[in-house]
Amino acid sequence: MSQPLVNAPQARSWRDIPQPVKPRAMSREGRWRLASSLARVLAGVAVTLVVAWGAWQVTAALQENPQKMPAAARTVPVKNFLLKTNVEGVLDASWLRQTLALPKGATLMELDLQQLRARLLADGQVSAASLTRNFPDTLEVRIAERAPVARLQAQFADSAGRTLLVARDGVVFAGMGFDAARLDELPWLAGIKLARTGGRFAPIEGMNVVADLLAQARLEADPLYATWQVVSLARLQSDREIEVRTKPGTVIVFGADGDFALQIAKLAYEWDVLAKLPTPPSKINLALGREVPVTFDVPTASAPVVGPVKPAPPPPFSLFPNPQPKI
Repeated sequence: MSQPLVNAPQARSWRDIPQPVKPRAMSREGRWRLASSLARVLAGVAVTLVVAWGAWQVTAALQENPQKMPAAARTVPVKNFLLKTNVEGVLDASWLRQTLALPKGATLMELDLQQLRARLLADGQVSAASLTRNFPDTLEVRIAERAPVARLQAQFADSAGRTLLVARDGVVFAGMGFDAARLDELPWLAGIKLARTGGRFAPIEGMNVVADLLAQARLEADPLYATWQVVSLARLQSDREIEVRTKPGTVIVFGADGDFALQIAKLAYEWDVLAKLPTPPSKINLALGREVPVTFDVPTASAPVVGPVKPAPPPPFSLFPNPQPKI
């Protein structure tokens, strides 16, 4: 009986025989076709670069010297306005047309871009502006707008009271396009004096510090911030203190050189404790470091009372007493 051969060698074919063959050399016509295709590609790239460079040079030259524009192109009036603003921007194309006040039928070549930029920057709501001619009939305007952090009531001699807005950098502006509900959430400013310089209001000093306090309050304790009604800067320069009057009538004093996050954390703790009392405190002073005095108003009698003398009202107490003994 025959048995299968397990280790029998496999059958070989003529394809398994190595046949070293040198690759066929490229003919002269093939090399010529390859060189021609490379030359055409390089020529196309060079032409594209030259055309782009020439267009850029022509555009720059026309912007610097509008007289080089052909007469037919100079007669095309401006038809389109392209306004691009920042994320919090609220100004629109109607405001742009009203502010620029271009004469009817004006062309791009007739526009003085520096003068138009000055018109835009005359509005305090605009912090930066740039204008670009997009031929044949489009004027592109890019602006950056200021966001209000507070508001104030100004009284003018020739008109009634007017509400103005104040930005972080202290610039005062009328404001246009903002939502009324958003403006109602802003606190009022007090303890300041407006002065005019060059037809505009001078920036309010110290507004960057006030803006940091307001931003920290909205971030850490928005329910408390919602009760803030008036922010006074009367003692900011002299005592480095910011006074905030709440809607219930409590005056909160913040230290301008202290940590606002820590002061607001103390205020939130005290507010939870004091909310249980029948009468809100008249003053909370957070500008003294670890000590946080809280003052209450004691009602006075309308008529003298005959009888024993009442003791004097207690002094302000502190919810954060200093643990170190006093000498």
